[in-house]
Amino acid sequence: MGLLQAYIDAWSSGNAEAIAELIHDDFVFDPHVGGVTMGKSDLVGFVGNDMVRGEHERVLYENDEVGVMHSIAHFANGSASEAVLSFARFKDGKIVRMETGATPLSEDYTLVGQDD
Repeated sequence: MGLLQAYIDAWSSGNAEAIAELIHDDFVFDPHVGGVTMGKSDLVGFVGNDMVRGEHERVLYENDEVGVMHSIAHFANGSASEAVLSFARFKDGKIVRMETGATPLSEDYTLVGQDD
């Protein structure tokens, strides 16, 4: 299993300890909102708190240096769900940097091929 799939599995199960093992101590997270930069402890603090729930998470590409993931993010505060593309850099076998870009989705969105 690749590093990003391990990250997805740990995040989905709310396993903060596993996330902490996958994240480098020098980790920097540049999310797509607010001009905020976060570190390892910030990211680990989000695990399992239901602020963000992912759907259809998948790894698009991964090698020893970088990886790309895509998911649909739903937010507990009721803001519009987003299609999120995440780019990660690796160092020493861990995620050292992550940056996201997102597209807001309407409340009535459906994924192509998804039956309601």
